[in-house]
Amino acid sequence: LASPKEMLIIAEEIANPVYIAAEMLAQAEQDSMAAAILLTTDFQLAVKVNREVELQLQNHPRRLLTEKAIAHYGLIVVVDTLDTAAELSNQFAPEHLKLEVAQPWELLESIRHAGAIFLGSSTPKAVGDYLAGPNHNLPTSGAARYTSALGVETFMKHSSLIEYSPTALYKIADALQVLAEAEGLHSHAESVRLQTEENFDD
Repeated sequence: LASPKEMLIIAEEIANPVYIAAEMLAQAEQDSMAAAILLTTDFQLAVKVNREVELQLQNHPRRLLTEKAIAHYGLIVVVDTLDTAAELSNQFAPEHLKLEVAQPWELLESIRHAGAIFLGSSTPKAVGDYLAGPNHNLPTSGAARYTSALGVETFMKHSSLIEYSPTALYKIADALQVLAEAEGLHSHAESVRLQTEENFDD
């Protein structure tokens, strides 16, 4: 079963604090235990987002629930670099990750664990919720470190297909035999030797 919802935002100074606050509240309004986290390299942005969250909460139709989520599971952290933010994000492995940076595709190369990733300020999480069509059965509670979104393929059986040409086998024969002998598996090594000798007998 899925845990409470979570969103982590990585932002630098170019990000609009109004948009960031709105994204955090969009996450928080779903569940009083929803986590909305901002990692930013810019202290001033952190201050502005904090202020903007308070402003947007004032007339929020789900204020009590949203305020509770922000109070208990909302977090704004200032980090030294985007690399640090990416590493913290990978450790958290969020259900939703938003990259509000100048070069989101470049930062994406450092991201290893996230359920769904939203790139840039023109891609609010609501796009994924309602129209873009990504799988929305996303891993929560750090499960994105070892699994992907739940889908039909999760329940399908797959077979691995392996085929080497005689030449390709010959090129790796020595390495295979060394590994097999190191494990004490003589017949593994012998099966490779016999097949390569037959095709490449000097």
